[in-house]
Formats: sequence, C-alpha cells, structure tokens
Amino acid sequence: MQWQSYTQLALYLGLLLVCVKPLGAYMARVYSDQPFGLDRLLAPVERGIYRLAGVERKAEMGWKTYAGAVLVFNLLGLLVVYLLQRIQQWLPLNPAQLPAVTADSAFNTAISFASNTNWQGYSGETSLSYLTQMAGLGVQNFLSAATGMAVLVALIRGLSRQSVRTLGNFWVDLTRSTLYILLPLACVVTLLLVSQGVVQSFDPYQSATLLQPTTSSDGTPVTQQVLPLGPAASQIAIKQLGTNGGGFFGVNSAHPFENPTPLSNLVEMLAILLIPAALCYTFGVMVGDRRQGWAVLAAMTLIFVAFMALSVAAEQQAPPLESGAPLATAATPLQAGGNMEGKETRFGIANSALWATATTAASNGSVNSMHDAYTPLGGMVPMVLMQLGEVVYGGVGSGLYGMLTFAIIAVFVAGLMVGRTPEYLGKKIETFEMKMAALIILIPCVTVLLATALAVSTDAGRATVANPGPHGFSEILYAASSAGNNNGSAFAGLGANTPFYNMLLGLAMLSARYWLIVPTLALAGALVRKQRVPTGAGTLPTHTPLFVGLLIGVVLIVGALTFIPALALGPIVEQLML
Repeated sequence: MQWQSYTQLALYLGLLLVCVKPLGAYMARVYSDQPFGLDRLLAPVERGIYRLAGVERKAEMGWKTYAGAVLVFNLLGLLVVYLLQRIQQWLPLNPAQLPAVTADSAFNTAISFASNTNWQGYSGETSLSYLTQMAGLGVQNFLSAATGMAVLVALIRGLSRQSVRTLGNFWVDLTRSTLYILLPLACVVTLLLVSQGVVQSFDPYQSATLLQPTTSSDGTPVTQQVLPLGPAASQIAIKQLGTNGGGFFGVNSAHPFENPTPLSNLVEMLAILLIPAALCYTFGVMVGDRRQGWAVLAAMTLIFVAFMALSVAAEQQAPPLESGAPLATAATPLQAGGNMEGKETRFGIANSALWATATTAASNGSVNSMHDAYTPLGGMVPMVLMQLGEVVYGGVGSGLYGMLTFAIIAVFVAGLMVGRTPEYLGKKIETFEMKMAALIILIPCVTVLLATALAVSTDAGRATVANPGPHGFSEILYAASSAGNNNGSAFAGLGANTPFYNMLLGLAMLSARYWLIVPTLALAGALVRKQRVPTGAGTLPTHTPLFVGLLIGVVLIVGALTFIPALALGPIVEQLML
C-alpha cells in the first residue's frame, strides 16, 4: 500500500475524531434544553410544530407511553411509504412515468426505510418517482434517524436521572433531533455535494448519443444512453448523516452522479460516522462524566481500526487465481493494485475498503464498491461488523444504546468475577435489567440465524443464488445479517427482489428494530427509578483502559460464539479453497 493510502486513512480518522467534541457538546445542549445558538432562530418553528401537533412540550412520558408513541409514529410512517409506492403512477413528479411498485417490494421497502435499514431490492432510477423518493424515502431518512436518537436520549436519561418515572417526551426529542441536528447538517452536506457535481434537479431523464454505439444481447443496435437525474444530493446527505444508506440510484455511492469526486467521497464517508461518534461525547456530558463517553468511543474506535486494517490488507493482496495472469496487481503511483474487481478506480483500494468498513460498522449500508467482489477475508469484515450487533459506532442512536447494553453485560460479567452486585454509572444492575439486556443482544443473533436457515433450506431461498457453494452461502448470510441488524448493504449476487426474500427480510428488519427499541426503553424505565449508590472500594471503574478492554472482549466474544460456525461455512472455507 502506498503512503498516500495511509495518509487518506489517517486523515479520515483525524477529521472524525476532531468533530466529536464540538458536535457532541452541541447535541448535549439540544437535548438538555440549554441555549445552543440555533434555538434563537428556529424556536418559533419548534413551537409552531407543537401547536399544530397538539403536543404539550413540558409533559413527560413513562417508558411504556414513550414506547407506544415510537411504535405508533413509525407504523404511520411505514403505511405512508407503502401507499406512495403503490399509487405513484397517479401522482406528480414522475417524469419517467414509472408504474406502481409491486406489493411485496413496496412492503419490504416501507419496512426498510421506517426501520432505518434502507435495504433496497430495487433500482431507484427505474422503480421510484421523484415524489416517492422525496416524500417517502427522504422523509423517513430523517424520521427513522431521529427515532433512534430519541430512544438513545431516553436511555441516557434513565442512567442520569434517579428516583423518577419519566424519560422525557418522545415528540419533543423527535422534533429537536430533526430540526436542530439533522436538518442543519443535511443542508451543509447537500451544498458540499452539489458543489462536487452531485445531481439535484427536477428535470426529466436525459438521453445522450453514444460515442461508440453497441448492440444489445439480442443484436439490437444501441446508440442512445438514458441519463437518470433527480433531487439526489439532498437525499444522499441525509442517507449518510442518518446512517440510512438508501441510494437514490441503484448502485448507490458507486454511481458517478451520487459520488463523483474524491472530495465528495470523503464528505460522504465522514457523514456516516459523524453523529454516531459524537453521540458518545453527548452521552458523557449528559451523565455528568465525560470520561464515560470517551471510554465507549475508545472501544468503538479500536474495534473499527482493527477491522479496517484487515479489510485494506485483504483487498490490497491480489487473489491467488490472478497471480499468474498478465494483470498489474502491485501498487504503483499510477494504480492501486490489489483486488480492484468491483471497485471504482477513482477511489482505489483504501477508500473502497474504508467505506465498506465504515458503512457496516455503522448501520448505514451505502456502498461505493461491490462487496460481493471482495476477497473472502475482505468480504468477511463487513459481514462480521454487522454481526457484532451494529455497535461499533452503529446507527445514529441505535449504535450507542446497543453498546451501552454491552457495557451493562460487561459490568455484570465483572460482578460475577468478584461476587458483587454489578453497577453501571451508580445504578445497580439486577435481574430485570439483565433480562432486557439479554433480549437486546440476542434478538438480532436469532433473527439472522433463523433467516439464513430458512433461506438455505427452501427452494425459494436457493432459487436466486447466482453462485452456488460457499460464496452463495455467504451471499445469503450477508443478506440476513444486513436485514437482521438494520444495516441495509448487500453482498450482491443474490436475487433478493422476490416475494420470498421481500417478506423474509422485511420481517427480519421489523424484528431487529422494534424488538430492540421496546426492551431498550423498558431498561431505561427500570434504571430511571433507581437511586444512585455511592462508589465503593469494590466498584468497577467504567472509564479506564481495563474496562475498555473488557467491553471490547464482551462484544467480540458474543459475536464469535454466535456466528463463527456460520462463517466457517462461507467466507472462511472459501478463503481456504483459494
């Protein structure tokens, strides 16, 4: 790997970590109802929203009311997205005259965007109108992200408050997340992307004459190319910032209209992890101990860097089958070398592998290269990062509340070692808390393994596998891991836009999102009623390098014990076969 690649990786991590404190402090002030600048400008808008919605700003909710509001709101959003897809042929802003989306595909997509997964079994430019993209998918990109942030804030209040029964107001948390955090950041990123040539237009698709005419598979001459347009930049900004990942075009951020330059690539990659990383500092501020936030961020970053290094190293090596071919597989000043199959030359190995790591460390799922074309070990990296539970940064809000659940598991394990009731941030962790934590950790694991088993054991599941053998199994396992952890990226090579996969993966996405949100809020409701206990000689400090190591160990051990047998049937055996 050339020094330029190391520089790009270091620049990315440096920029990300520099942004953590200022953005995290800003978000803490937003959620703590302290002055933060934008409130002077947008407070009238916020008050107007509450008046229109009939929301009493000061009225707080217990965990059951909070959970009910989350579920009802997300159900309504799901129904709206489904309806828009089914009637888009009769609605405006459809210059390509696209027909209605089939019922099973619309069902899958509606669940996908409501659950912040953004799995796409369709190609956006040939399936969805501009109106459906904006009013359906674009709106859900904001609201599903804001939902995850609101649930996280409720859990943080459960840890920071004591001897009360309320966790805040979901409608207020949702509004403030959208109005003061997601919208301003999305406007900035949209302008940066437009400056780089990302399309943002309501013009109809354009046709261009090919300089080199060709023929189709049936021998028909092809002299024209259709160039899809649309309001893409604004949706791309929030798809990255909200760790949504759903691309405006079918090949996502590998498309030159979505990601045309190295600078747009850097901006989009930075946006993936920006809010999840900064929320760690927000957590530290809101619980009154910034060291707690830095400890969680350190655990996430160490896991991320290790997997990023493995992915880059695996892809920088040419596959053995190419070693005897007349291919330039060594890195030089003129080309990236290594395994360039499925990757854009304008990004090269380092930026492609970095994106693959970042998008699956977060529950983003966008791609700038095709993961199906990675080496077995290189492709295993994004798969394993999803299987760890999307807690290495993770989705906005959802990643951190998942990692805090692992922290509770870690102090429980430590408590067992020394024979002491475990505590986290002064709250005793007892039977109910451990039951909820176990549900949060195990539901995605069960969902992924059951979905994979159903797919490989049925004719409908095997029918659309293009590559039988270990690689085909990897494609199915990757799809189940993506849906079962609300990631949304695809390994490709698997025909997933079928009634079987649309229903199976749709149900997996529902399970992975809402069966985790409800236990998380129940956990918050239990913690908020507890009093803080004073720190004693037997209290495990949760801000030290020792605890960071313990937390990393728990995350990796749970993932390894659950998924190594499945991985052995896919990428591991495929690597050995090379």
